[in-house]
Amino acid sequence: MENHRLVLPGHMNQYGFLFGGYLLAWVDEMAWMAASMDFPGCQLVTVAMDQVVFRQSVREGVILRFESLKVRTGNTSVTYGVSVFREADEIFSTKVTLVRVDAEGRKQSLPKS
Repeated sequence: MENHRLVLPGHMNQYGFLFGGYLLAWVDEMAWMAASMDFPGCQLVTVAMDQVVFRQSVREGVILRFESLKVRTGNTSVTYGVSVFREADEIFSTKVTLVRVDAEGRKQSLPKS
């Protein structure tokens, strides 16, 4: 799955660069959207990101491209690789693991595809 985000003035830190927390939230959201499309009707929550390394800074007005790719499916969880690009340069990547839960927050098996 591919998606885009525009970096706006409200996303900047005190030094004029993209605040890392926004990027992490967007990465989490992109993984959740991909998982929700692959497993419709399932309640999915994030349980892990494998690493957080910001490779390059980002300024206001940049359009970021996000790519999400399913890399592993377990019994109750699914993992997506999410990469973030500024033009052709990859500026961030991580793996996000989501788990299916019921209304009480207990793990449930994912449907077989």
